[in-house]
Amino acid sequence: MTDSSAPTPNSPLNEATAVLVRHWAVFVALGLFLLVGLAVLDDYGLSADEKAHRLHTEITIDYVSGNGEVIFGLPDRVHGVAALLPAALAERALGLDDSRELSLARRLITQFLFLAGGLFIYLLAARLLDSKWVALLAMLLFLSHPRLYAHSFVNLKDISHLSLFAIALFLIHRAFQKDSLWAFALSGVGVGILTGTRIMGVALVPILLAMRGLDLFGRPLLGDRKRTLLTAGVFALAATLAIYAAWPYLWEDPVGRFIESVNRATSRPVRTPEPPGLLTWFSVTSPPFALLLGAAGTGAALLRCRWRRPIVLERGSRFTALLICSFVLPASATILLNSNLFNTWRYLYFLWAPFSLLAAFGLHWLSDVFAQRRARALVYGTAGAGVAATLVSMIALHPNQQVYFNFIEDRVTQDRLSERYIMDYWNLTALDLYKFLLREEPSAINLAFGYRSEVPLSMLPEKDRRRVSIVNPSLADFSVRWTRPEEGEETLHVIEVYNNALSALVKEQPEADPFPAAYAAALSLDPIVRSGFDLYAVNRVLTYVKEPCDADDLEGDFFARFYPLSPDNLPEEWRWAGYEETQFWFLEHGSLFDGKCVALVPMPDYPVLNVNAYQFYKHANNLYWRVLFPLAAEAYYAAYETAKDRDPDARAAFDLYLDRQARALIYVKDPCASSDVERKFFLHIAPERVADLSEHRRESGFDNLDFEYFTRGVLFDGKCAAVLPLPDYAIERLRTGQFTKEGRETWEAAVAFGG
Repeated sequence: MTDSSAPTPNSPLNEATAVLVRHWAVFVALGLFLLVGLAVLDDYGLSADEKAHRLHTEITIDYVSGNGEVIFGLPDRVHGVAALLPAALAERALGLDDSRELSLARRLITQFLFLAGGLFIYLLAARLLDSKWVALLAMLLFLSHPRLYAHSFVNLKDISHLSLFAIALFLIHRAFQKDSLWAFALSGVGVGILTGTRIMGVALVPILLAMRGLDLFGRPLLGDRKRTLLTAGVFALAATLAIYAAWPYLWEDPVGRFIESVNRATSRPVRTPEPPGLLTWFSVTSPPFALLLGAAGTGAALLRCRWRRPIVLERGSRFTALLICSFVLPASATILLNSNLFNTWRYLYFLWAPFSLLAAFGLHWLSDVFAQRRARALVYGTAGAGVAATLVSMIALHPNQQVYFNFIEDRVTQDRLSERYIMDYWNLTALDLYKFLLREEPSAINLAFGYRSEVPLSMLPEKDRRRVSIVNPSLADFSVRWTRPEEGEETLHVIEVYNNALSALVKEQPEADPFPAAYAAALSLDPIVRSGFDLYAVNRVLTYVKEPCDADDLEGDFFARFYPLSPDNLPEEWRWAGYEETQFWFLEHGSLFDGKCVALVPMPDYPVLNVNAYQFYKHANNLYWRVLFPLAAEAYYAAYETAKDRDPDARAAFDLYLDRQARALIYVKDPCASSDVERKFFLHIAPERVADLSEHRRESGFDNLDFEYFTRGVLFDGKCAAVLPLPDYAIERLRTGQFTKEGRETWEAAVAFGG
């Protein structure tokens, strides 16, 4: 009898075993990369972009759910979220809310995507070159780029785009081989999802269609030409539908918003001095061995392209030509358009996928040139040594591979770092400083740091985060610096790469702490207003209080606008605005201690009519909270009480009252909200005698006293009251109302003055 449970020769188990045996080296390499990745998962700090990406995703989910307003104020709206949305939905499904848990979960997703990209590079190189060892080298080159490796933990957006590019190339190659409608439809979906992650993925659409266009000239039969056109059309349609489905921002106006996104992607902010371009960034931040092999491979790939006629590529050459174009054309477009690199090339990390494959062409060409066994062994040995040297560099830099440079000594010095090579994700290095400090300092820690360097603090376990109070720099026992400390400062720990200080931990001498006393003084009073923070006026100091409070509550910039009781009180430099403004990062004026946040903002020394206070996260154009409240407004309260006891002189969106004795126009609205007074007011006064007007007003025949509401009015207890002094010449009539930024009137009313 035979064992019926034993696998048959062609069973799935036998086939899977055969695959594992044939490709054992790639699975061992991927397994090692995965084990190392899991071991170092929490060695990297939390990037500022991760918060921005999460906020972008949450706002997009709200937009899809029906809140269509918030996304329009979001600068990142022009970037796709195809890879971010699934990660956010997974976080929600798992119920994650702790900053460390959220980041570790996202890192796992990013790592798996990165390794998946490497696997598809291997599969594609094996198909193209029919050599599993050359394909293995292509995968290792893909995975062992130092900067990309660090980003594979902290940058889901760019790493997912890189991996999706590799997958899209695989699907396109498969479509060319099978020449079927379904294969081209699937490749279109892949390119659509790729573009819905970052818009540069759309470059594959015209490249593929151009290759199919060349096929038309190589197919003499009418039926073959029709099939070529049909497969190209199916690809284009599938790509278009997938882009639309994967990018919610496009849903309401696909063409207009896509063009907006293209314009944003190709724009470049003015920066002095001018940062390096793509060629410089790519050449000085990639492993030298890979660069040489990629250059040789590009030449080898060009030589492999066979033409039957000037415009007809042989069947086996079409994908090779597409691969070259997928690297050369986006890179060339970026250079020619002087597109935005944000002082690095991370928006173009996807170029590493086709470049790794071109490097494999280089190795394959060298192995053919040196075909003898010993010579070929030397070629493969040299290639392995090149990869090993890169891996050694990565180990030496760990966990700061994101600042890798080759030939660093003659390219980047400490001065040039700050001038040209400001390193993106620099703040990741602060995590090691925090870990050092927590090991060395057993008690509670008062820490100060530069803007956004609080972000890596979120990667610490909760019990460690509770030990750290983020305080005003003058009160700190320790501070984080982004340059080498000054001579004479007590330096505890420095993160140094290539003899350059990336960040440093310095011992400070704190001053007396005024914030606990200010907190107690504020709580002895009633707050003026409660909002994101409770606000108090204590001895002409605007005091912000929040309890409980943590570092996440301090994100972004804070603003306090002070509207004077009399415009003449404003300093000259602020008269154009009608208010004086203090803009600050919270810890410049405040401190975080014992779970409380307190900030002290001095008010101007003149009487203040209104205060407009708000917290704003510029990166995502997100308004956390805003509050408007009056201070020295007794005269306005009195005007309201006097006006409401008589009939108005005119009714419109506001009731209008003339106080002829005081020569003032009073605006009243009850009930009233801040949205009622956001638009500018116009007031046009027609005199009895045009000669009473100033010379430049005589031609129009009226005086223009347009005003922003909070320079002349208050909002209190759900009521609005504004008082406009009128000129002392004889007035015939006046016309007032509000208008939009475009100058369109929203309401108007006329009042006869009668002398």
